[in-house]
Amino acid sequence: MKRLFKTHNTLKSVLLIVIAILTISRTSGQQIKPSASGYAPVNGTKIYYEVYGKGTPIVLLHGAFYTIEMNWGELIPELSKTRKVIAIEMQGHGHSPFSERKLDIVTLANDVEKLMDYLKIDSADIAGYSMGGSVAYQFAVQSPKRLRKLVIISSTYKSDGWLPIVNTALEDFKPELFDNTPLKTAYDAAAPDKTKWRNFLAQMFVFAGESFNVGDSNIAKISAPVLIISGDNDGLDKIELMKTYKLLGGDVAADLQPMPKSQLAIVPSQGHVSLMMQTKTIVKYLDDFLK
Repeated sequence: MKRLFKTHNTLKSVLLIVIAILTISRTSGQQIKPSASGYAPVNGTKIYYEVYGKGTPIVLLHGAFYTIEMNWGELIPELSKTRKVIAIEMQGHGHSPFSERKLDIVTLANDVEKLMDYLKIDSADIAGYSMGGSVAYQFAVQSPKRLRKLVIISSTYKSDGWLPIVNTALEDFKPELFDNTPLKTAYDAAAPDKTKWRNFLAQMFVFAGESFNVGDSNIAKISAPVLIISGDNDGLDKIELMKTYKLLGGDVAADLQPMPKSQLAIVPSQGHVSLMMQTKTIVKYLDDFLK
């Protein structure tokens, strides 16, 4: 079977399209300064965090290769009007230093809990996008008592939750394709050691290529309400997505039985990257769900 990302030119074209979208999203958001920021010592490394606003805490987990600004720059000003927002940058991302520690969602989810310990947060809402959503699912299973509500944006708890083309998309990617891009510029602006760029990319390619599965039975045991937001064409397998929603108690005849505590929102005409640019839509879903 022919692969979509087979030639160098195709790879570069696809990457440039994504980078262009990222550039637009980074420059269009209202910029505000955090009320606090710093590094939390977690599991042998340090994780960078920023705090905005006051109120019930919500922890934001970004997608692969992203920084806080890239992923949440447009949403933080809105969310922080009524909530305490804690945005973090996971291992090797943004301000967080590169570590030789193996990347997996179990370790990253544990980092989130240790960060909450450091900030003296007993429980919080957790919102994750893409890779951050997978980590958020794992957090819900590992640390159920620390979770109030869970928001998953364009993500899945298992490799098979993506369409096959997504799981093979990075197989032919080369590190040099990421050089001279806004991703590299953002890394250089924040990373404690800019020389680790290629090491970081190599680590992320390995991470992205490994299969994972939090487990159907574990997802079914999540007691916290879950909001799933997905683009209609964001690369998620929608059959698997509906299976996930069923595991969470959804897909019922709500006119004949109680409305489930979890929710599913499919945003039309949106891909994986463009979905995060629908600020008004996502904020409305979040506000209604988190009240």
